[in-house]
Amino acid sequence: VRSGRRACLKPSRKSMKKSNKIEFVSVVVPVYNEEGCLQELIDRTLAALDGCNRRFEFIMVDDGSRDNSAEIMKEASRKRPGEVISCILNRNYGQHSAIMAGFSQVRGDLVITLDADLQNPPEEIPNLIAAAEEGNDVVGTIRQNRKDTFFRRFASKIVNKVAQKATGVKMRDYGCMLRAYRRHIVDAMLQCNERSTFIPVLGNSFARNTCEIPVRHNERAVGDSKYSLWKLINLQFNLLTCMTTMPLRILTYFGLFAAFCGYLLSVYIVVRRFLWDDGDSWGQGGVFTLFAVMFIFTGIQMIGIGMIGEYIGRIYNDVRARPRYFIEEVFGRGEEK
Repeated sequence: VRSGRRACLKPSRKSMKKSNKIEFVSVVVPVYNEEGCLQELIDRTLAALDGCNRRFEFIMVDDGSRDNSAEIMKEASRKRPGEVISCILNRNYGQHSAIMAGFSQVRGDLVITLDADLQNPPEEIPNLIAAAEEGNDVVGTIRQNRKDTFFRRFASKIVNKVAQKATGVKMRDYGCMLRAYRRHIVDAMLQCNERSTFIPVLGNSFARNTCEIPVRHNERAVGDSKYSLWKLINLQFNLLTCMTTMPLRILTYFGLFAAFCGYLLSVYIVVRRFLWDDGDSWGQGGVFTLFAVMFIFTGIQMIGIGMIGEYIGRIYNDVRARPRYFIEEVFGRGEEK
């Protein structure tokens, strides 16, 4: 997929005969300690959805917040039952698990995910709906004039490159959670039982037509990012190991390279010994070189063992088949209008 100002795949004429009209929109927002901006998020999101002239549901998932976020969500559900749904998890499971919990509650034809920090404005929702109605299964977004730190932007570039290699879909901004998915894509994701999930990549793996549209990006007005340096590293590692076996393949290439280097070194030692034999002084002088080479190869082996262990650990977690989340309560689920 080529990305630009508006990089959408054009559906064929045959597919255009089918109706791509979106009748019912579901918006899923994971919430974790966002009481400072949560009411503004609710007001702006509902205003954007009201202006779309479509049936909608606004599903907020409380991911084990320790502040007053859950109470604000429940109050919004009391004011607009059937349209504002509050899904309360029993503890913190992480952003992607919370979104999957929201997916289990959706009823719409199109499902839009949105972060609660208002860095991606809810006013962009109509643009995602319009792009989906052009025949796209997944609509991604490209953040314009990002307000994040240099470290966050650099980390995002790495994540995007890895995701492109893993999926074969060359989207420029996998890190932006403001995205839209057709209902059949969401249903397919819900059938996946792996414990570690990176939703943008998982959604693209089931999509036929995808596109990206530019969206605004604002500074975080309240609070701090929930992704620390360690969590970003874990996210990158999850992406590497849950969607592809590429790390194991790279280790195989490293092993072949190391074996080839060892072969060349052995040839050099034999030739040096027979042609330029300078006695024990040369043997003693090469000890530290051999130690250095040995440490390099040992390090490669340890990395390989650790990587294999990571995959085995994920197999163990998947075999246990424990739930990715547990929904404690659901508020605001009224009768459909």
